[in-house]
Amino acid sequence: MRYIMILLLTAVTLLPSIAGAEINHTNKMNNNKASIIIEVEGDPHEHKQYIINHYPYVEIIAVYDKLFNGIALKASPRRFERMGSLDFIKTIHPTAIYETNVDRSSAVKLAEPIKKDAVIPAAINNTKYSGDGVQVAVIDTGIAYNHPDLAENYKGGFDLVDLDDDPMETLKAQGIPTMHGTHVAGIIAADGELTGVAPDADIYAYRALGPGGRGTSVQVIAALEQAVQDGADVINLSLGNTVNGPDFPTSVAVNRAVEKGVTVVIANGNSGPEKWTVGSPATAANAISVGAAAHPQKVPYLQESLLDKKIPLALMAGSPPWNFTTDHRIAPFPGNNVQGKIALIQRGKVPFFELAKQAEEAGAIAVLIYNNTKGGFRGSIENTGNPIQIPVASITKAEGEWLLQHAKNNSLYMETNYATTKLDIAAFSSRGPVTVNWDLKPDVSAPGTNILSTVPDGYMQLQGTSMAAPHVAGAIALIKEAHPDWSTKQISGALKTTAHTISGKDGTPIRPIVQGMGEIDPKAAINTTSILYNPLLSYGKIDSYKEKKTINLKIENTSSHDQTYTFKTPEMKRGIMWHLPLSFTIPAGETKKVPVELSVNSNLLDEGIHQGWLTLMQDEETYELPYLFINQTADYPKTMGFSFSLKPFSDEKYVYQMYVTEPADSIEVNLYNPETLIFDRTFLRMEDVDPGMVKGQLKKSELGKPGTYQAVITVQLKNGQIESHQTEVTIVKKP
Repeated sequence: MRYIMILLLTAVTLLPSIAGAEINHTNKMNNNKASIIIEVEGDPHEHKQYIINHYPYVEIIAVYDKLFNGIALKASPRRFERMGSLDFIKTIHPTAIYETNVDRSSAVKLAEPIKKDAVIPAAINNTKYSGDGVQVAVIDTGIAYNHPDLAENYKGGFDLVDLDDDPMETLKAQGIPTMHGTHVAGIIAADGELTGVAPDADIYAYRALGPGGRGTSVQVIAALEQAVQDGADVINLSLGNTVNGPDFPTSVAVNRAVEKGVTVVIANGNSGPEKWTVGSPATAANAISVGAAAHPQKVPYLQESLLDKKIPLALMAGSPPWNFTTDHRIAPFPGNNVQGKIALIQRGKVPFFELAKQAEEAGAIAVLIYNNTKGGFRGSIENTGNPIQIPVASITKAEGEWLLQHAKNNSLYMETNYATTKLDIAAFSSRGPVTVNWDLKPDVSAPGTNILSTVPDGYMQLQGTSMAAPHVAGAIALIKEAHPDWSTKQISGALKTTAHTISGKDGTPIRPIVQGMGEIDPKAAINTTSILYNPLLSYGKIDSYKEKKTINLKIENTSSHDQTYTFKTPEMKRGIMWHLPLSFTIPAGETKKVPVELSVNSNLLDEGIHQGWLTLMQDEETYELPYLFINQTADYPKTMGFSFSLKPFSDEKYVYQMYVTEPADSIEVNLYNPETLIFDRTFLRMEDVDPGMVKGQLKKSELGKPGTYQAVITVQLKNGQIESHQTEVTIVKKP
C-alpha cells in the first residue's frame, strides 16, 4: 500500500522560476508518461549525453543552463525509478503550486468588446509609441493565438505542460478550460476590435499553467528560462504563490533573468488587504512587482430615502449589469411572490447559481444574496450552458437582515442609485513588505479592476493584479521602443521615478506597502530628465537601542544641462531623525550617489512597520520617495508554504518543505481531528532551524493513518517567542 499526502494550499498568485535552453520541439504529450525537471551538479549537457547513452528510454525534453543547471525528462514513472541512484542529480524540484492572480467577480463573457463602464488597456498609453519590435513573453495558461485581436502579434512560444510547441489555452476536452493568458496578452498587445497598451509588440506565449489555471514551480522555472533563451525583452508573470520570502527558488530565478538583461514584471498577488501578503516571485528584489489600482467607476447601490439607508451591491461573476432606473419592491425568497420584484435570499449550502435560477424562474427581476456570517463576500453564478439572465449581487449579513426586517409587510421599495468611486488601490491587491530582507513591495501600481480584454472566442472584464502587471509590461515595451539603448535598470528606474502617488480619501498618500511608488505614467517615464534607480528606500530591521542606517540614492541626470535637486525637510517625528543633503547639483548626463541617512531611537517608537514619504524636488518636478523600516520585530509570518509529496524515483520516501523567516529553536507540525480538535499525533519536529527554505524526507512508515487533519505548525523562535498557524492536511491511502 502507498500513502500520498496532499496539502490543501490557499490560492496563490502567479509567477515564474527557472528555465530552458535546448528543446526538442518534436515531443508530443503521451498520457502514459510523466515529465520532471532535475537539478544537476556540473555541466548539464554532459549529463544529458550520459542519460542518452545509458537510459535510452528516457526522453530529453530540455537542458537548462541559463538560470540554473537542470534537465527536463519524460518517461514512464517506472523508468524514472531506475535513475534514482545517479549521483549527479542534486534536486528533483518539488511541485510548488502557482495560480493566476485574478478575481472573476465581474466576469461576463462578451462576443464583442463593449467598452461602457470598462477600463480599456490602451487608455494608459499616453505616448506616440506602440511597442514596435519589442519581444514580450507571457508566462501563463497559454494564449488563444487564433483570436483575431492577437493573431497578428503572436510570434510563437512553447508549452511547458504538454512539452510541445503549441501553447494554446487548455481546451474543454483537456480539462478545466482556461482563458487567463489570453486576457493578459490582450492587455499587452491586442490589435483589433480592442487595443492593448503596446499593440505592435511581439507576443510569445509560454504555457506553464495547465487545466484550471494551475501549475508548478517545475513548469514556471522552465518557462522563464525558455523565454530568456528565446530573446525576450520583457517577461510578464501574472501568477505566484503565498510564500513571502526573497530567496524562494522562483524569486531567485527571476533575479537571475533580470541580471541577464530581461525586464521581469510580476503580479503582486490578490491576498490583500492585509500586510505581508505579497508572494514569490513578486518578492524578487530585481523584479517590478505590481499592485492593482482601482480606477473610478460607477457602482450601484440601493437607497431608501425616508429611512436614510444605503446598501452597496457587489455583482457576482457571470451576472448581467445592474442598471435599474426606478425603485422596486424587495421580497424574501422562498416563501413570497417575487414576480417583478427583487428576490432577497440568505446564503447557505445551495450553490449561488441554483439560488439565482430558482428566483429567476419564479419571475424575479434581480437577486440579492446576503451573507450568513459577518461581512461581505464575492460569488459566482457563471454557467455558460444556461446563464442567468437577471442581475445577481451579494450584500453583507447586516444589510440583508435589515432588508428582511423591513420587507416583512411586503411594502419595502428600494431605489437604485449610482456612485462614482475615486482612484484607489483595490482591496484585494496584496501588500508588502517582504520578510527577511524587508524590501518594499509592490514597486508600482497599474489599472487592475474591470479591465476589458481578450478571451478565447470573445472578450471579458476581469480584475486582479494579473491585469495590473501586463499594463506595466506593455508600458515597458513602449519605453524600450522609445529608448532602445536604455538598460533594464534605466527602464525600471524611469518607470518608478515618474509614477504618480495615489492619495486616499483624506488627501494623504496611501501607504507605501500598498501602492509602491504609485501609478505608472509611460509618457512621463519616456520623457523623464531624471532617473532614480532605487527610489523605494527600505532600511531593514532596527535591532539596537540607537541605530543609524544610510542608503545611497542613485540619481542619473538624463538631460543636456546641469540639474539641482533639493530635499524637503521631513516632518519631525519622535524617535526618527533624517540627515539629508538639502541641495545638490548633478552635471548633464552624469550619475550621482546621494546619502540618505536615517537615525532611529528604537525605545521611542512602537515595534513593527514604520513607513512614510520623503520629498525630492528638481525645479518644478516633485518625486515622492517611500521609506520603510522595521523596529525590533513585526507581525510577519514565521513559517509559510508547507508542502508534502511523494519523492520522485521512490515509492517509500516523501519530501516536505516549508519557508522559515527567522531562526527557530524548534518547529512542530501536530495533527488534530478537524471535528473534535482532539490532538492525534506529532507529524513532524525539527530543531535548530535556520531561515530560508527548509527541506526534508519522511518514510512511508512515518506518515501514520490516513485521513483529513487540522495541522497546527508551531514555531519556537530563538528569542523564546512562540507562534503558530493552521492548515488542512489530507493523507490518502492509495493501493
